[in-house]
Amino acid sequence: MTMSVLGPRNWGLKIFSGGANCDLTREVCELLGEPVGQADIHRFSNENIFVQIQENVREADCYVVQPFGSPVHENIMELLILMDALRSASARRITAVIPYYSYARSDKKDAPRISIAGRLMADLLVTAGANRVLTMTLHSEQVHGFFSVPTDHLTATPILVDYFEQLGLENAVVVAPDAGHAKRAGEFAQRLKMPIAVVDKRRKSDMEVETSVVVGDVRGKNCLIVDDEIAAASTTVQTAKVLSEAGARDIYAAATHGVLCGPAIQRLRDSQTLKQVVVTNTVAVPPEKRIDRLCVLSVAPLFAQAIKSIHTGQSISTLFG
Repeated sequence: MTMSVLGPRNWGLKIFSGGANCDLTREVCELLGEPVGQADIHRFSNENIFVQIQENVREADCYVVQPFGSPVHENIMELLILMDALRSASARRITAVIPYYSYARSDKKDAPRISIAGRLMADLLVTAGANRVLTMTLHSEQVHGFFSVPTDHLTATPILVDYFEQLGLENAVVVAPDAGHAKRAGEFAQRLKMPIAVVDKRRKSDMEVETSVVVGDVRGKNCLIVDDEIAAASTTVQTAKVLSEAGARDIYAAATHGVLCGPAIQRLRDSQTLKQVVVTNTVAVPPEKRIDRLCVLSVAPLFAQAIKSIHTGQSISTLFG
């Protein structure tokens, strides 16, 4: 279904795609009835990135869609150079559309002599030419304040909630994988009219998580684990195992960002307790990762509506959840 972009500024709307998630950009453009912007992006033999905008963008309202997916640093550099090329070509406004902002995990100085990289990346985006940022489900909400330009922070919660409402789970409880995610899980539980439980999580390392105590009643209940992202899947798998040992019935997991790096797919495939894992396409999920128990929902309608609202000067507060 085509979403027509109406208004006096329609002539100036341009949507460009980096290489991190071209399918999502194409879907957004189809919903808006706009073509994907033309740009030549390639790498020299020394791995430097070359970008040339191949259409007129003078005084245009430009959007560059590029999540921080793998390879993360190559995709970040591509986004920066794309925006710099648009600025050099006299674009009127440049919005960095970053469905997945991975450096949101680096949001505080919790060890000596480290960088708060989430703030550094925000500064780099502005330096490269971003006049505005559009993102989704930041790992830490305070990262929103790192940006010195207007920033719209969308949530995929409505899409995920709609899916589980249609699934018709009964006698179910929403589960936060740790205390830090209790607020996000609480919002999910409120929308689904379900109680909430929390699993006490102790992290051994970046790749290994040890979980222990379940706070809340899960015995004989269907459980829905809610997280912002699934990376190596250790948290998801271990949380499901703990819930199963506590007497839970069917166990589902939902997350906005299906990063699914390293051993994630094998862990999800081998899990004896997870019935289904639901993520969105903020990060590209290639065919080889789409195992039977993995469901990928599209956030393109949310981003298309947000871009339309920003372009025409309308409020997008209704899209925040």
